[in-house]
Amino acid sequence: MQIEERAVEAVTILELKGKLTLGDGDSLLKDKIHSLVNQDRKHIVLDLGELTYVDSAGLGEIVRSLTTVTRGGGTLKLLNLNKRIQDLMVMTKLITVFDTFENEAEAVRSFAAKV
Repeated sequence: MQIEERAVEAVTILELKGKLTLGDGDSLLKDKIHSLVNQDRKHIVLDLGELTYVDSAGLGEIVRSLTTVTRGGGTLKLLNLNKRIQDLMVMTKLITVFDTFENEAEAVRSFAAKV
């Protein structure tokens, strides 16, 4: 998996590309999230639009990322869930835990009250 990082206003957007699976991306995401929280960059959007596959370890890492960011006083939101990931989030009822967006501008604006 690859992670491309960019900032839009005070929001960090992480574009995840490839497979988020055990041993292929889960530790990369964990390290990136911890690094951002340690830098006091706590408004984070995970753009999942270019993820081709997510296994249970990858899904677990997305949940752990939410926990890490929340404990650090921040907020994590999801962007561009493809049908497979959307279905997975609905089946596991995680869709009720995350704020999800289909439009990057809306996701960034959603932080306005918190920034």
